[in-house]
Amino acid sequence: MSTQTNPAFTDIHATPGAPDQTPGLPEYNAEVGEWDAIAHDIESVHNDRIAVNMGPVHPSTHGVLRVIVELEGETVKDLRLGTGYLHTGIEKSMEYRTFNQGVAFCTRMDYVAPMFQEVAWCLAVEKALGITDQVPGRASEIRVLMMELNRIASHLVAVGTGANELGATTMLTTGFRAREEILRIFEHVTGLRMNHAYMRPGGVANDLLPDTVQMVRDKMPLVKRDIEEMQDLIMANPIFLGRTKKSGYMPLSAMMALGLTGPCLRAGGLPLDLRKTQPYCGYETYSFDVATAQESDVYARTEVRFEEMFQSLRIVYQALDRLEASVGQPVMVADKKLAIPGGLTLGPDGQGQNPAHVAQILGSSMEELIHHFKLVTEGYRIPPGQVFQKVEHAKGIFGVHLVTDGGTHPYRAHFREPSYSNLQSASMMCEGGLIADLVVSIGSLDPVFGGVDR
Repeated sequence: MSTQTNPAFTDIHATPGAPDQTPGLPEYNAEVGEWDAIAHDIESVHNDRIAVNMGPVHPSTHGVLRVIVELEGETVKDLRLGTGYLHTGIEKSMEYRTFNQGVAFCTRMDYVAPMFQEVAWCLAVEKALGITDQVPGRASEIRVLMMELNRIASHLVAVGTGANELGATTMLTTGFRAREEILRIFEHVTGLRMNHAYMRPGGVANDLLPDTVQMVRDKMPLVKRDIEEMQDLIMANPIFLGRTKKSGYMPLSAMMALGLTGPCLRAGGLPLDLRKTQPYCGYETYSFDVATAQESDVYARTEVRFEEMFQSLRIVYQALDRLEASVGQPVMVADKKLAIPGGLTLGPDGQGQNPAHVAQILGSSMEELIHHFKLVTEGYRIPPGQVFQKVEHAKGIFGVHLVTDGGTHPYRAHFREPSYSNLQSASMMCEGGLIADLVVSIGSLDPVFGGVDR
């Protein structure tokens, strides 16, 4: 093989009238069998890619996510994700706990939206027990109220943190101000701001306090004000438009193939929402619209989340009207073999046993005390079988696959977690774009790694 410089070299494939090949470039005259050497020579000259490790403790990865990026200049040529840095073993741990204790585990998965996990688990257990139709209506109304409040809180975090990574710190502070009002409601109802373990198979742990409905009515205008303020700040902002329009684009066919659900999928034009297509907890009786967009980019996902927050407000007010009408109705199944635990109430130190209930079972009924003790310590048995239950989580479709073997704890508990599924699209979404758009695109997926690494 010979290599020489030919300043007068003419490219026979060039466009007529175009200038000749740039003088000074090497001209290769290859003999048979020398192509490998030429390819290696060209690769050594032109390969200027670098690999960058971002995370797993980078503030812009929305959690403990490792992003391995191969860059050519500022263009992302290859992207791989590494998860598992927040692994908790929740699914395995649930195999050694009663069905009721499982609520306290799954609520800690997606800690930004815990109510959805609790409700999904309880619905799965109720389906396995065959008592879905026995759950009191007031308990379902409370579940809907808490889930829709949690949907708003989750979207506030998604939009606020995503905009903060673009430099809009005001979005973060305003979003967390609105979320704080919702967390105060959660604390008032459950005794805790997070990790509530409030939902229970068969209903909820305790009824709402008498002033809860009015408290929610008082706080919703404040939440709505902050949502509208955030929307006004960015949705017509030229900087935000420039950073999000046509960034992180995903075609609908690719999203379907990769299992994207929730706001990401609906931003591509498909109105898939389990509250409409496969309703649960009485969602078929509530009036609301499914928010969609067409562009399937970061801006469209933000647009969908804003609209979903307004639709959740509609559902919250409908649930409040129903709760006012159902005051005094039960919030747990009537079957005392399943109504666990009994007599809970809220005190100055959070959720606990009602002293009057404790005095009753200790002072008047030895049988009731024994029954209560066995339920709390041993739990109840579920016949062998398996069920799959889905709910429309704030981030997409959340599924529970519960396998039972006739014992007092699950044989297997597995979750279809939307953050984990949605992350599969990161490579297709980011490759070919700029590294600056990588942070924006991953943020628009809204992953929470307590759920990813369960």
